Amino acid sequence: MIELLALGSAVLYRSADFFGGLTARRANTIATVFWSQFVGLVLLALVLPFLPAATVSSRDWIWGFVAGFSGGIGVALLYRSLAIGAMAVVAPTTAVIAAMIPVLFAFILGERLRLLTTVGVALALVAIALVSRPATDSTSLEKTKPRGFPPGFGLALFAGVSVGIFFLSLARTSMAAGMWPLIAARISSVALFGLIALVARRTLHMSGIATATVSTGGALDMAANALYMIAARIGPLSIVVTLASLYPASTVILARFVLGERLSAVQISGIVCALGAVVIIVSQGAAV
Repeated sequence: MIELLALGSAVLYRSADFFGGLTARRANTIATVFWSQFVGLVLLALVLPFLPAATVSSRDWIWGFVAGFSGGIGVALLYRSLAIGAMAVVAPTTAVIAAMIPVLFAFILGERLRLLTTVGVALALVAIALVSRPATDSTSLEKTKPRGFPPGFGLALFAGVSVGIFFLSLARTSMAAGMWPLIAARISSVALFGLIALVARRTLHMSGIATATVSTGGALDMAANALYMIAARIGPLSIVVTLASLYPASTVILARFVLGERLSAVQISGIVCALGAVVIIVSQGAAV
């Protein structure tokens, strides 16, 4: 059950980032993040009355607000890096950093997995790293020479740290709080980027196409957050966050078939490793 929730969040996260990256190429990053977060907030507010009653503690509110600030900053950095760099490089780079923070935290707290499950987690991290390798043009020696980090790589690293804190923060909320921590997260992120837009005097206006893509991305991102938070509350954090971080595979595939970005043999092997990791983790589960 938790594996399916985590994998579902992975697919939704990367679909959301794909639409967010497309929007960031048509509008400024601040507007993109603001409206994506706002759409998610409105949708969740509409759904809340139909959900079971919740008991929200001050701890849940705090973790929700922390998740909002860290997640908002992480999304902004990610969208900007997606706008200036190749999606097939940026998304996996963010993912591997974002996965490492909660996984290390879980192990520090004493969470232990079966041996084969640990192998699956390690294989998933290898898969993320392989998928993040940029494709090169073998017909040109000049293009294959290393020229430092690819565009957007540095921003993707910082985005990974922020997203990792976001993952960890949502996982620290209680089941009794229901979806309210996500409300807190969205309120804080919307307020943050609304204030940034006001201070920086950046317009929040978008074209019709950008509005459509950002709304789609915002809705998908909120759905992904809900699935992830539920899974992280009831399952081992190391497994949940690793599966949720396998989203680069779907991003790379979308970038390949929609945007025409090339896939290298290394990236293809990374996708294969990701599929193998999913099979291992789902079949084994956590130690009892």
